[in-house]
Amino acid sequence: MSGSDWPLLAGNKGFNFPDNYTDVVDQRMFWPAIWFTLKYTVIATVLLIALGLGLAFLVQEASRWRAFLRTTFLLPTALGLASASLLFYALYSPQVGPIAPLLEKLGLTEGVVSPLGTPSGALWSTVILIVWRFAGFYMLLLLVGLQSIPGEVYEAARIDGASRWQIFRGITIPLLRPSLALSTIMCVTGSLLAFDQFYILTKGGPDGSTMTVVQLVYSLAFESKRDLGMAAALSVIVLLALVVINVVQLRALRGSDDDVKKKGAAA
Repeated sequence: MSGSDWPLLAGNKGFNFPDNYTDVVDQRMFWPAIWFTLKYTVIATVLLIALGLGLAFLVQEASRWRAFLRTTFLLPTALGLASASLLFYALYSPQVGPIAPLLEKLGLTEGVVSPLGTPSGALWSTVILIVWRFAGFYMLLLLVGLQSIPGEVYEAARIDGASRWQIFRGITIPLLRPSLALSTIMCVTGSLLAFDQFYILTKGGPDGSTMTVVQLVYSLAFESKRDLGMAAALSVIVLLALVVINVVQLRALRGSDDDVKKKGAAA
């Protein structure tokens, strides 16, 4: 399909490779969508991994409230992403939601204005949704990794007089690297393929400022162009980019693991 002239509704189908690939790169929203997707991926990945790790430490260190905290943090993951997006769309609504009037009372906006009405507001409003929805999931992945670290290692480090920071940097992070690698790969891949949250909250607006690559695929296929061939060509480009990004991540993380094993063997 990506190498053919393939209209959505009617028309002649025929081989036209590589026209779809050159045409999709020439689209006005192609490079802005790529740039926005990469920016969103970096922001979401950093926040989710950092917050997930912080929540994992909190749950691990808690003794009395551990079960309550774990359940509370995991609860948003039970809600589907589309349902969560609709919930936040209502919360952000200037007509029925509480957030827009609150921002006005705090003096952050002039009048009751939707947080989704500006490019930066739309981005960060969506990031808040994603962090709320997925932080508990990454907390669980990292918590499993933390609990797999033997307590004897920490005890030996404390006996040797290691500080909390030295234990975190020299023991926790190296031994947690497999869980961090899995979390990072999943977060990066999911962010690069973001669609539901932006389609429901912003529709790619305002003025195309929150158009992701997958949204552009949908738009080319069913809205602006109604050209399945161009949409398929962009899908193939996204697939190849994901393969390259994941291979780079896996090689980098594998190299780090090999370094840790060599240091451990030398010690």
